[in-house]
Amino acid sequence: MKKKSREEVRKNMQAIRGKNTKIEMVLGRALWKKGYRYRKNNKTVYGKPDFTFKKLKIAIFCDSDFWHGKDWDILKLRLNTNREFWIKKIEQNIKRDIEVNQYLKLKGWTVLRFWEREINKHLDYCLAIIDLEIKTSSLTLKRVPYSNQETPQ
Repeated sequence: MKKKSREEVRKNMQAIRGKNTKIEMVLGRALWKKGYRYRKNNKTVYGKPDFTFKKLKIAIFCDSDFWHGKDWDILKLRLNTNREFWIKKIEQNIKRDIEVNQYLKLKGWTVLRFWEREINKHLDYCLAIIDLEIKTSSLTLKRVPYSNQETPQ
């Protein structure tokens, strides 16, 4: 395998996006097709989840296997170039994910995280988990009582 030049590596890294990734698009289309309407990358919710159902307090994250450290203990052994940087970077991402989860749960949110591989290979399973959570949350959603002045007929 030909080793890539610094410029090629730099160009590849610049092409990586934080929003509208392939896995987000796949999951988003599937949710839309099921009739769910969501908010994408909602800045008003801590951690800017990829998808939010704010009324139901459900936050969904689509985590890239590499950037969020799937099987990190194995993966970090395979890093060959710039090991210190990548280990620090990925471990910070893992720590941030844990902090975001804890904060949102403390505020009453349900946090769902799906790995890239799960979305790509087991989309129906991911949708079933989301579907179950939405239905469960919808049942427990508290209704605001009508004021005394206006009663529906």
